[in-house]
Amino acid sequence: MSARNPSKRRTAGRPKGRIILVLGGASSGKSEIALQFGGSRGPRAFVATGQGLDDEMVERIARHQATRSAEWRTVEEPLDVEAWFAKQGPEYRTIVFDCVTLWLSNLIGSGLVESVILARIENLLEAIRLTGANVIIVSNELGCGLVPAEPSVRAFRDLSGRVNQCLAAGADEVYLAVSGLPLRLK
Repeated sequence: MSARNPSKRRTAGRPKGRIILVLGGASSGKSEIALQFGGSRGPRAFVATGQGLDDEMVERIARHQATRSAEWRTVEEPLDVEAWFAKQGPEYRTIVFDCVTLWLSNLIGSGLVESVILARIENLLEAIRLTGANVIIVSNELGCGLVPAEPSVRAFRDLSGRVNQCLAAGADEVYLAVSGLPLRLK
């Protein structure tokens, strides 16, 4: 242990966790794949960032919840994901974080600018590493479609792409979900 590296002190004796990033388009099966990667050994947490702000989203959230067994503890955390990982993450063996894209939307909606959001991604990766848990991160791959007509939508797509690149660089494994199948990229 080095006195100059406090993160080594905090993780000494804890098993090293892994970060798995699962990317995919809408309804590509990425959440189901993430749950499969989560396995059946607990304790397990599902960190959900979606908010039921309209009837359709409330129904979507209910459908997602129905796909998880009761052994998953659901945590609804739309904004302070890094803080949750830092404080609560070490209690779990496996954590599914679903999804980054909705979290980004929540952060932008709260008034945060891109530079602050990108800094939070670095903090998130550090907090995840310090948990010692296996963490499966779910995010939408938005770069495969048409170029959006609206400047704000293009800016969101571009930010999402940069965030996904940061997460992929920090992940141990990266998969692309296509038609319910995980394609290993890293």
